[in-house]
Amino acid sequence: MKIGLKNEEELDNYIICHKCHTLHREVPIADGAKALCSYCGMVLYHRDSRIIDHGLALALSGLIFFILANTFPLIKIDLLGNESFISITSMVFSLADNGYYLVGLFVLYLIFIFPLMIFLIYLLIFSLMKMKRGRVLTKELLILLSHIQPWHMSDIFLVSILVAVVKLFGMAEIHLGVSFWTLIVFVLIDIYMTRTIHLGELWVLRKKVYQSEGKEVQHAHC
Repeated sequence: MKIGLKNEEELDNYIICHKCHTLHREVPIADGAKALCSYCGMVLYHRDSRIIDHGLALALSGLIFFILANTFPLIKIDLLGNESFISITSMVFSLADNGYYLVGLFVLYLIFIFPLMIFLIYLLIFSLMKMKRGRVLTKELLILLSHIQPWHMSDIFLVSILVAVVKLFGMAEIHLGVSFWTLIVFVLIDIYMTRTIHLGELWVLRKKVYQSEGKEVQHAHC
């Protein structure tokens, strides 16, 4: 049991490039600096002394815009005097009403449940790290995040809406609702978080946060 724990702690000193999967040993870097992969040049991790505060702000902002995007209609279509409103929830119900239950379920998970879960997990992880609590819980949340993050497809959903709107412009009168613009902001926040805060960096950050917590506890006992 002790050997396994020792091996796990030793593995924490290494990081894998998310692009070429080259294994690197973590080295200390200055605040604001970036560590690059020696093989492909991708960013492995960067040091930001305020990453927890930035992550909390981004996660909370993304969550707010996601709620707004799902509260109001995305698009209003006026075709020969007949008005219809399209929202994310109405699309799911429309698919179910037409017998496409499996497709509706996939859409529900990919563009609603998974994005909501991801930003809630981000918010919880950064909050726990801010308070230096939940060492085991943050580990489980990061594992869960790694499983569901690849299935988050809000950006693809937004592109498909834009394509549909372009095609409908010549056939009907299109009015873009509040949710359309809030969805764009949400996707931009999501892309920014994905590009600037990699999952590997969260593991590195977690190790540093709870290592410092352990040192503080040891000093307090002394």
